[in-house]
Amino acid sequence: MQELRDAGVMLRLIYEAMKAEGMDIESLFKRLGIDESYINSDQLRTPHHAQVFFWQTLEEMTSDPDIGLHLGQKLPVYKGQVLEYLFLSSPNFGEGLRRSLNYQRLLSDAAKSDFVQEEDECYLVLNTAADEVRQLGHFSEAFVQGMMTFFRSVTDGQFHPSRIDFEHGRTRGLDEVERVLKCPVHFNQPENRLYFPASVLDCPSPHAEPGLLALHEQFASEQVARLEKKDIVGQVERIVAELLDSGEVTLDAVAARLDIKPRTLRTRLAEAETSFNQVLSDFRYRLARQLLASTNESIDEIVYLTGFSEPSTFYRAFKRWSGMTPIEYRRGAMTDGVLLEMS
Repeated sequence: MQELRDAGVMLRLIYEAMKAEGMDIESLFKRLGIDESYINSDQLRTPHHAQVFFWQTLEEMTSDPDIGLHLGQKLPVYKGQVLEYLFLSSPNFGEGLRRSLNYQRLLSDAAKSDFVQEEDECYLVLNTAADEVRQLGHFSEAFVQGMMTFFRSVTDGQFHPSRIDFEHGRTRGLDEVERVLKCPVHFNQPENRLYFPASVLDCPSPHAEPGLLALHEQFASEQVARLEKKDIVGQVERIVAELLDSGEVTLDAVAARLDIKPRTLRTRLAEAETSFNQVLSDFRYRLARQLLASTNESIDEIVYLTGFSEPSTFYRAFKRWSGMTPIEYRRGAMTDGVLLEMS
């Protein structure tokens, strides 16, 4: 089964919101096992299932049970991406919306949203996340605000929601939710929906240009095709995770699990602009940082869990990756945690 991933822009938007909120981002990053260079990596796509850990960690650090609702207010406008260009070069908002739904994977592998028009009202079914993430209130409440901010931007402020349905439940702060979202909100619904007047579909784009629209659709199609080539990376990472504790993490072993020839795997990884050794190294580094920052596992156990044969090899690799020893990295993460609790 292919691991679902989210476009890096989703994490970068939340990163900007956290900065605007004045949060202790460095401490959060250490708990997550990432850093600012990771956030700004070219063609970054983060594991979708990590959304659950991310938001739970964020709530724990901030002691804010409404962290998703509050960060959603700070989200900047989603700009500079091909999905925005599709809206701007389309003749009106409705055409831009319909076209963008054909390329949802550029935002997330989990996105399968749908659009429904019923006379004078429309709604988007926000299937933008897997079940366990969609049920998480923080993600859903932040995401819908990011979407509304974007829709207001491409309609010159004409977009206004008429109602929002959420799958997750809520028993407190209902007035605050409606104040922030500026419309009636219903919880414990069959699916997440964003309702709005059908009249906004005809809102014209001042940047409409048929020639540019064709180019933007071609570019979007090429980007989706590129993601399909990179699917092999997620498949390799999933098998690497399963094989790490066996010590048999080799290209031949992974190829056998994928039921393809090693040469074919090597070629497909090259087409995805990486290599087996790079995928293995990146995965081990992410896992090591997460284990060091967010668990009490001993170094010897982490050596085993990351698939190294002996501690000295792990120490040299981690020093090469991070510029710190594993103990120094863990000590820094623990210190930040203490400071956060005291602040």
